[in-house]
Amino acid sequence: MSNIMSKHDTPKTPLPEPLSGLAVGSFAYNTITKRFPKIIRQVLADNDFPKEVSLNLENLIQDIPLTTLRPLLDTSAPDFQDWQGYLTPYLDKNWLQVPWFTAEMYFYRRILEAIGYYQPGPFQGYDPFLKQKQIVLESASDAIRHLGKQLDQFLNAQHIGESIRRAELQELLLLNVWGNQADLSMWSASEDRPDHQNSNDQQTHLLVDDTEMVVNYLIASGNKTNRVDFILDNYGPELVYDIGLADYLLSTQMVSEIRFHAKPRPHYVSDAMIKDVHATIDYLASDQDNSVRGLALRMKEHIHGGRLEIKEDFFWTSPLIFWEMPKHILQELSASALVISKGDANYRRLTGDRNWSPTTPFSDVVSYFPTPLLALRVLKAELALGLTSEKVQELEKREPDWKFSGNWAVIQYFNP
Repeated sequence: MSNIMSKHDTPKTPLPEPLSGLAVGSFAYNTITKRFPKIIRQVLADNDFPKEVSLNLENLIQDIPLTTLRPLLDTSAPDFQDWQGYLTPYLDKNWLQVPWFTAEMYFYRRILEAIGYYQPGPFQGYDPFLKQKQIVLESASDAIRHLGKQLDQFLNAQHIGESIRRAELQELLLLNVWGNQADLSMWSASEDRPDHQNSNDQQTHLLVDDTEMVVNYLIASGNKTNRVDFILDNYGPELVYDIGLADYLLSTQMVSEIRFHAKPRPHYVSDAMIKDVHATIDYLASDQDNSVRGLALRMKEHIHGGRLEIKEDFFWTSPLIFWEMPKHILQELSASALVISKGDANYRRLTGDRNWSPTTPFSDVVSYFPTPLLALRVLKAELALGLTSEKVQELEKREPDWKFSGNWAVIQYFNP
């Protein structure tokens, strides 16, 4: 990739060091040394790979964390040349010595190399995480039907005033952010994970709540919001909540067009690709509940009518951070009325995945962003922004692993 943003288009506050696995016992260290091998073993358990592929994956486990990074070997892959450039500064460093974000992006790319994702053969284009993704979607049937009924109620009511629309949108945003707890890179489908389904829990575990500001922006009198862009995160319940929010914005004509930005390949275990969006809509269309089928039908109409577009780009699986975004991504997002950044990894990309003080204002870090931005994120990394020192002290005493436990979330809004 080329034509990245110029040097001055960076946060207006000085940059701290990138997070890495060098600090023994840190969440980044534990991710690289423990979670990475665990993810590979889950992939091996879920798939009936031949001996050669299994051996490739076992060798990847052995490489982590102390073997130095090496170039990719699948030279015909469409992103091979990009990765040559990404890796050049780090070929003399091991997994713990490179920026954590780079290590994670490289890790998932190496899994695809190991199975032959870009090579002719039985695993070309194969999703090694599909079994886990299907399980977590099927386990969310109650939540999906609850959402379908809510949307029916919201969209079929007569003579709705602005105050009611405001409350509906606030409720959908709250559901949407907590959908980010369903993250298969953190907890496999068979593991218990934090799950704040109770609305009181959802509200009390929000560390920052800028919902009112973004709602004001979306529905203020005279504001014509043309296009909203979702930078998607997880398949499963979170994607269903994205679909529900998109349907609401389009069906109420609050927004004229929506773009979903999906991953171009399997990534982060449960990250959503274009085919995952279509598969989810088809799954909803097969539900026994009329309201869920109605949601699927409306989504198909939105797509057919050109009001919902689903796109992919290799930027979303690269180690580039947002202030290094390619020119074509910058131009596209600059034309959006609102960019909704979903989840933890996208938040880390927005903020450079650096060792920020939690009291650093969110707006100072994303000051480079070219258009209004809404970040919906459950904290799953040693990174927080926009908190008071008193709140940080309280959290440190109450829950020492609060930054990555999955118990806390933020709804943060920035308007340049």
